[in-house]
Amino acid sequence: MATAKADLDWKNLGFGWRKTDANIRFTFGDGKWDEGVLVSDDVIPLHIGATCLHYGQECFEGLKAYETKSGDVVVFRIEENARRLIRSCERIMMEPVPEEMFIHAVFRVVDANRRFVPPYGTGGTLYIRPLLLGTTGAMALRPSVDYLFVVFVTPVGPYFKTGFTPVDLIVEDDLDRAAPRGVGHVKVGGNYAAGMKASTRAKAKGYADALYLDPRAKRFIDEAGPANFFAITRDRQYVTPDSESILPSITNNSLITLAEDMGLRPVRRPVDVEEIFEFAEAGCCGTAAVITPVKSITYRDRVVVYCQDGRPGPVCTDLYQRLTAIQCGDAPDPYGWVRRVPECG
Repeated sequence: MATAKADLDWKNLGFGWRKTDANIRFTFGDGKWDEGVLVSDDVIPLHIGATCLHYGQECFEGLKAYETKSGDVVVFRIEENARRLIRSCERIMMEPVPEEMFIHAVFRVVDANRRFVPPYGTGGTLYIRPLLLGTTGAMALRPSVDYLFVVFVTPVGPYFKTGFTPVDLIVEDDLDRAAPRGVGHVKVGGNYAAGMKASTRAKAKGYADALYLDPRAKRFIDEAGPANFFAITRDRQYVTPDSESILPSITNNSLITLAEDMGLRPVRRPVDVEEIFEFAEAGCCGTAAVITPVKSITYRDRVVVYCQDGRPGPVCTDLYQRLTAIQCGDAPDPYGWVRRVPECG
């Protein structure tokens, strides 16, 4: 049965917070998870000594729900988000959220907020944020024994107001986002806090974001702000950095699969910053923006421009169209990436 949509300006949403009908919360205590409950309250009560507040025991995920032309609501590669959250939990000593519980939680909260899923064709999506917090009140440095798992949603438009339009980046070489063998490869809030200064500084100079170099040699490209970086070589190879201090992007992994099927010979390897002057195209990728084409990169006193006419390159455009067509149900899904959200009752 069709659900009446919320009264929103669907084509001008922007990427920001809007209250929805419900979020879902699961509590871990006495060695087990409860069954979870849907609530309308947007406020979480926390002990003032909670380990998430003092010792960074916090991790999260980000994914989206899409309405298809047929009216179904679907999610993209939800299993990969569940598995990545487990890896984050293991790295910072948190109680893992079982994969099936993660999927069921997402389905329940999306189903409870169907009227906030932007209509097909508007360019909007329902952004889904699973969040895990260590909640034990303790002053000593030790893992929490109590946890709160929350999944909330909000309808969003494009991450960048200009949508699929090339942006300018600047290489950041005097601040590090994450350290090798640290937590750069998992999705924890501290990584984003560490990047705020460089990102804010880049935006103040007129750039979309900062492009980080590896913290050890300050020579190889790591990530671009909150997104993975990739480039297309002049001989049509899809190149993306191989680094132990960047987050494995589900979007990037999907693009690698598509690139291989397009004959682009994808490769994950260390990418020397000097190579930016030889690439044919470049882009950033992640859940929020899918692909953000790169117009130019400034490195110290040099600038390389990829989009001379201001339009995205042909390979970035092809990859973007292929991936979003699968996500929105406009193209066949031979990879089994899309799952329909069931009615949970």
